[in-house]
Parts: sequence; structure tokens; C-alpha cells
Amino acid sequence: MNSGRFVISLDFELYWGVRDSHSLESYQENILGARRAIPQMLLLFAKHSITSTFATVGFLFAKSKNEILQYTPTMQPKYENVALSPYNDYLNHVGKNEENDPYHYGLSLIKQIRECGHEIGSHTFSHYYCLENGQDIGSFRADMDACKKIACENQLALTSLVFPRNQYKVDYLNACQEFGITSFRGNEISWLYTPTCKKNRLKRALRLIDAYINLSGHHCYDHTYMTSTQP
Repeated sequence: MNSGRFVISLDFELYWGVRDSHSLESYQENILGARRAIPQMLLLFAKHSITSTFATVGFLFAKSKNEILQYTPTMQPKYENVALSPYNDYLNHVGKNEENDPYHYGLSLIKQIRECGHEIGSHTFSHYYCLENGQDIGSFRADMDACKKIACENQLALTSLVFPRNQYKVDYLNACQEFGITSFRGNEISWLYTPTCKKNRLKRALRLIDAYINLSGHHCYDHTYMTSTQP
């Protein structure tokens, strides 16, 4: 009898994932809560023999502010919405290391995750948004190159990717192969989950309902389908 697979992939981003939508003052307790939660999750996973993937923003690998600047790509996304960019003047607000700034650094947690046998995946270097106006595939490649290099500095080869906010398109998937990515987390096949950069409150409400009442159908796939859809 064939057995199924239940895949757990987690976005590991700390403040980089919400910095354009929440002020640090309003969200800092959530970030500190995440730092407390991860060790507890690792204990729970160990208790039940569960392995998982932590899709990690590349910035979190940095040991210091100088290292962030060292790996920052020269070709950066030029988002029309400048608030989306972690570059420009934003890096002036980042502290010098993890002890000084637990909101923007996470190497100690990455090491814990690795020691517990879980996969470290990519969440791009800068929490990159692939569908936003102003960015292009050139700056995406530069971002992925930076992510690969800072991971290699920490003796890690990243082979899986979770696109921030599930924004992706086919040519970006093809580019991922250049950086050793062999799998990615896609979206359910339904109009409710079509990748977009536009906020749609109706879709969000329906996706919430879908989590409790099956609106969009069952989203289980055989292994042949899963391997044939990799980039």
C-alpha cells in the first residue's frame, strides 16, 4: 500500500517578513515570541520523530551588520512601493549583531535547527517579492546569488525554496535551478490561491473559510505529479 506524506515547511523570517506592514514597536513581542517558540517546536518535533523545513531569509545568516552589507547585492529590486525594499535607508536601523538586535539576526536559531536534523531552506535573501512592480528577474537572480553565498559561508547548500508571500512565476522558477534549488513550495491549484501582489480581502476571507470548510477541493497529489512540477 502506498503511504502519504505530510510536509511541514515553515517561514523563518523574524522581522524581515513583516517590516513593510508592521512597525517594530507594535510587533517586537511577536518576534521575541517566535524566538521562544522555535526551540519548543524543535523539542516537540523530536518527541514525535518529525522532520521539517525552515525556509530562512538570507539576512538571518549574518553574524553582524558588516556581514549583511558584505553580502548585499549591488543589483537590488526597484519596487514602485519603496516601503517593500529592505535596502535604501532601512539598513541604518538594523543593529550590529544578534545579541544587540534579536529582530533581524537569527544564526543561533539556524544552528539549533540544523543540530536537530531539520532542513534549512531558502526564503530568498531579502524576503524578495517576485510579482511587485519595479523588480525584475535580474535583481531576483542577484538576490538568490547572495542567499546561496551566505548559506555556503555557513556550510549549507540550499535546495528548497519558499517564495515570500507565495509570489512567483515560471521564469523565476527556471532561474532557481541556477542556484541549486530543486524543489519549491507552490500554491493550491485553485483561483483562491493564484499568486498575486494585490491584496484581495474577499480571497483572504474565502481562504480562511476554506481552512475549515472545503471550498476549493482536496489538495493532495501523487508523487509523480509532485516531481514533474519541480523547476
